[in-house]
Amino acid sequence: MTTMQSAVATNGHAAVTRASLRRGALPLRRRAMDILSKVLMSISLLVAIVPLILVIFYVIQKGAGLLSWDFLTEDIVASPRRTGGGMGPAVAGTLLITGIASLIAIPLGLLGAIYLNEYGRNNALARFIRVMADVMTGVPSIVMALFIYIAVVLTMREKTGLAASLALAALMLPVVLRSSEEMLKLVPDELRQASAALGSRRWKTTLSVVLPAAISGITSGVMLAIARAAGETTPIVVCAGIAYGISWDPMVEQTALPAQIFVNAALPFAPAVERAWGAALTLMIIVLVFTIAARVVASRFAIKNR
Repeated sequence: MTTMQSAVATNGHAAVTRASLRRGALPLRRRAMDILSKVLMSISLLVAIVPLILVIFYVIQKGAGLLSWDFLTEDIVASPRRTGGGMGPAVAGTLLITGIASLIAIPLGLLGAIYLNEYGRNNALARFIRVMADVMTGVPSIVMALFIYIAVVLTMREKTGLAASLALAALMLPVVLRSSEEMLKLVPDELRQASAALGSRRWKTTLSVVLPAAISGITSGVMLAIARAAGETTPIVVCAGIAYGISWDPMVEQTALPAQIFVNAALPFAPAVERAWGAALTLMIIVLVFTIAARVVASRFAIKNR
């Protein structure tokens, strides 16, 4: 009987607790602050998302009429006054230059993040790397482009796609490193300890436990870095040169969509401005496609889906 009375008392206490946590049971001041915070968050969301939607809608409206397979594959016209032509060299150059920059920056940034979070922690070298990464994050793209121009372009005596890739890689590296380190910090230490208790070495724990647990966040940081690199104009203009035909050779002059947007949008000719809008829409689609693909790949390797 005593047990039944205790159970009834416990259930009654739980019911009273749930009732006391209901919104209507909260004091008027707390309810008002809750409603006010939700309103402010909703307004902040609208302030952030409405301009983004307007920009996307305007770019689609201006560039959709020009977007076609011929536009994506044909050579760039030499005269900005002429109608027609396409952005084939710029599309190829964007994929080539950004791809090489990603192959350089992503492995280095990820390895650096692993060292900082799993090995270096708070030693002197790790602190120095963090400071330098933070400094590089704030360096303007023109400074990095001029550095690569002096160190690489003047040495090789010609502008190349590889030089532009090096400039973009230098811009991507600190973003990948710092964002990946923050994601690795979010992985609970209990997972590392459990893996170590099973006899796994630290490198194996990092590869098989830590990275899969943080892969979604790391992918987000990597895609932010790639999106920034794909949209940079100055390194392309300063280091890549000019190209009117499609070439997949990184050791020759290349062009890219941001450079074509910049050049064509500044001209007073209607065909050139139309090509600029088409190039802007193409760049948005490329970034969107790669973002979706990266999310799909990350979800396949995420530890929760294994």
